[in-house]
Order: sequence, then structure tokens, then C-alpha cells
Amino acid sequence: MIQVGTSGFSYKDWRGVFYPEGIAPSDMLAYYAARLPTVELNFTYYQMPGVRTIEGLCRKTPEGFTFCVKAHSSMTHKVADDEAQIRQDFDKFRAAMEPMADQGRLGCILCQFPWGFKRTAKNEAYVQRLPELLPDWPIVVEYRNVEWVSEAAFEALKDAGLGFCCVDEPKLRGLFPPLAVYTSPIAYVRFHGRNAKSWWNHVDSSERYNYLYTQEELNEWVPKIRDLARNTERAFVFFNNCHAGQAATNAQMMESLLGLI
Repeated sequence: MIQVGTSGFSYKDWRGVFYPEGIAPSDMLAYYAARLPTVELNFTYYQMPGVRTIEGLCRKTPEGFTFCVKAHSSMTHKVADDEAQIRQDFDKFRAAMEPMADQGRLGCILCQFPWGFKRTAKNEAYVQRLPELLPDWPIVVEYRNVEWVSEAAFEALKDAGLGFCCVDEPKLRGLFPPLAVYTSPIAYVRFHGRNAKSWWNHVDSSERYNYLYTQEELNEWVPKIRDLARNTERAFVFFNNCHAGQAATNAQMMESLLGLI
């Protein structure tokens, strides 16, 4: 099963491109869910989610719609040195997400680590702990640093029951290459765009995702995604190039190329 969606859905600059011009923010998710089968929630990285918010998102979407949820920054980027605080952060996140998991709407938790999260023994040990900190939930790990391109690193994910996030991003020194790898029953691909000029040199980090893929560029991934889907139980494909509705445009293009619509 392949599901294609976007990283986030609530964007003002999607009006007139994907959403109707006058749509209210409160109506965006229902409109989105009528057109795409899954969404990657990113706001959960910036703010710890609450139970009521998560319950509200579930109510606005039809049965069968799937959420993949990005882990809060305290779990990946700003990890506490104190063990008790680490467990508290994970427990708080888990408590908020339980209604979604209980309804069978949770595709997985995405733990995206920053470029500065390099392949050290300490970091490897932390990644291996993720199933203990979020027991019984599917977890996918995204690395940004090229140091993690290693068969041993992939095997470590597989041994821990962790999924691997494939990425499409600029071909810049130090960044992850576009590998099609799976390490769990879940395959996961994120398209960040290929805006090499703004990746490191920008005023706002959102500028790096200002990119519209061409059909030819997306076609490069079609056989890879099909192969990932053949070898796993579920394959998620998300577009994070969210500037001006480009992610939604490319998501629908990819659905068409994969023969899903």
C-alpha cells in the first residue's frame, strides 16, 4: 500500500493553489483529507501536542485517513541530559498521541535528527533506545548527516525494528544521498526539494524548501517507491517543499505517476 501526502496542511499560501481562496484555517484539514489519504504532522515538532488537539484532528478526517507525526524537538534536537526529563518528554508526547493510536489512525512517529546529529556511539545508543521510549508504536528515523550512510547503521535500525526515512534533497556535500532503503515493514520517503542555493544560505529555514519538482524528477523515484512498497507493508511518501502549495501540487503529480488516481 502506497500513500502520498504532504508535510503539514495548514498554510495560508496554499489558498488559490490547492485550497479555495476564502477557505478558513479550520476547514483546511477536511478539504485536504478529501483529496489526499495521509498527512505528516509537523507542528508537533515545534510544540508539544495536546490530547484535545489530536482528538480534533481525528474528528475532521474520514475513517482510513492516516497521520504520520513528527516527534517533538525535545526528542530529537534538544534532548535533555537528565534521564528523568527524557522520559517525561516522551511520556507527555505519547499521552497526547494515544487517541490517534487507539483509533488506528497513527501511521508512525517520525524522529528526524538534525545534520549535527552525527554517527557517534552515544547517538547510536540513543537511537536504539527509541522503541523503549515509545513502546509498541512504529517509528521511522530520518538522518540528515551523510555519516549515517552505512550498512551497519541500516542493520542497526533493522535490528531495533526502526524504519528508515529515504530523502530527496539537494546534492550537497555532507547531506544524505537519495537512497531507497527500507529497514522495517514501513517504507518512508520525504521530498525536501532540490534548492541547493538556499539550503545553507537563507534568512528563514523555510526558504530551503522553496522548490517545485518536475515530472521528470519525480519519475526518478517511481520505480524506487514501487520497489519499496513491494518489500514492505506500507509505503508513505511525503512532500516537504511546502512553499506556495508546491508540496500539494507534487503530491498529486506523484499519485498520478504511481497510478494511484
